[in-house]
Amino acid sequence: MSEPSITLCDLTACELVALLREQRVSAREVITAHLARIDRVNPTINAIVTLVPESALDAADAADAAVARGDEVGPLHGLPIAHKDLFVTAGIRTTFGSLAFTNHVPNETALLVERERRAGAITIGKTNTPEFGAGSQTFNEVFGTTRNPYDPTKTCGGSSGGAAAALATGMVPIADGSDLGGSLRNPASFCNVVGLRPSPGRVPRWPSPAPWFPFNVHGPMARTVRDVALLLDAIAGPDARAPLSRTVPAQRVSDGLDRDLRGVRVAWSRDLGGLPVEPAVTAVLDRQRATIEALGCITDEAHPDLADADAIFTTWRAWYYDLAFGSVLDQHRGLLKDTVVWNIEAGRALGGPQLADAERKRAALYHRVRRFMDEYEFLLLPVSQVTPFDADQPYVTRINDQPLPTYLDWMKSCYQISVTELPAVSVPCGFTDDGLPVGLQIVGRPFDDLGVLQLAHAFEQATGFSRQRPPLVGEGSPPDSDPTPYSRSCASHRRAKTAQPR
Repeated sequence: MSEPSITLCDLTACELVALLREQRVSAREVITAHLARIDRVNPTINAIVTLVPESALDAADAADAAVARGDEVGPLHGLPIAHKDLFVTAGIRTTFGSLAFTNHVPNETALLVERERRAGAITIGKTNTPEFGAGSQTFNEVFGTTRNPYDPTKTCGGSSGGAAAALATGMVPIADGSDLGGSLRNPASFCNVVGLRPSPGRVPRWPSPAPWFPFNVHGPMARTVRDVALLLDAIAGPDARAPLSRTVPAQRVSDGLDRDLRGVRVAWSRDLGGLPVEPAVTAVLDRQRATIEALGCITDEAHPDLADADAIFTTWRAWYYDLAFGSVLDQHRGLLKDTVVWNIEAGRALGGPQLADAERKRAALYHRVRRFMDEYEFLLLPVSQVTPFDADQPYVTRINDQPLPTYLDWMKSCYQISVTELPAVSVPCGFTDDGLPVGLQIVGRPFDDLGVLQLAHAFEQATGFSRQRPPLVGEGSPPDSDPTPYSRSCASHRRAKTAQPR
């Protein structure tokens, strides 16, 4: 049987990098193909909210010229990338998903973006996010709602929802995001891609109003674990502007993903000690415990004692929201969504005793988790407690028969992990009977980002779920490329038609 034809947009980032370095495809062809895919798919999915086609094509031409001269090029050479609209980009509109910043064009660029570009990635646009990244559902009053590629009536998750949806549909091969309460992991789970929450400091954050705050991290997203590792190596490493990064041990990950996992002890938790979880989620994860054991891991039903994790997270999150967005509330209260206002005002209501109590509880939790992770190398659990829900629903208000008082409560399976400060990844784990993606969350020991990716990579190779892509939307749109087939095993490739930039 002959291999099916695929387009450049369907290749992994690692495959594209190899083709670009060997000059079997040009950066202009790669960028043009992805612009055509965006033109076809984005009107329905609404993942990329600010597009910069002209500058992307100019950067592609410069990248091709560098290769032609024999210049040394970076590990992300020629790859299109879209940046989360929370990351400032000089000369490119950055709205933070807020009406207060609808026409904001910053004069500085986030360190994360600088490193991606230095490694050779080409900015193609910005991805949608809820206002100030608040909530795991991607909608705002500036750009509207981003939809799930597997079912456009459902949410893509958030807050890095635009990034996850763009990856799933092949609009970009790599993307970046941030994660305070699950914003790299939740949308990855909902869109069948990979999202890594690195150890605090692994990827330096700048600019940041709270450079010592460990719960908010920046990190990579992609369609495969190997592609996530490729991007992580390009953006990780210390920087004097990000004090947490100076104490994180150096660790290259992309060359060390293959590992013998026989005898590794793994804690398997269906609900993290009693969280409500939809049966559809549990059913998908239960089927894959045998896969983990087939890799040679020894699994026990266990979980750390995360008592007080809710109080720790909600207290310090409120503190951060007042610090980061309080001045915006003072100037533009009428333009902010109610959940953002609530979070900021909760921060302003905090006093010394509440912060001291939260920190006392955090210290105790740290030591409980430390002892637990001495016994188990990994903790495996659901990424999200629910499957993708209606895109017009702002947040989940009930799981099973349990009502949820705030817009944060349905995210506990992610945010309770955030307060442990452990690295965690969402990797595709399968699909519900309705065809909706479900992710497996793999949590590792302190600073063992490599170990987390090794187990995720082995699981990915064993299951093949990451190779399943959603049907492309865009009725009546032209195909992304001409009929010339591209094969991973030969030198020929599909040549994308030139997109008409908009």
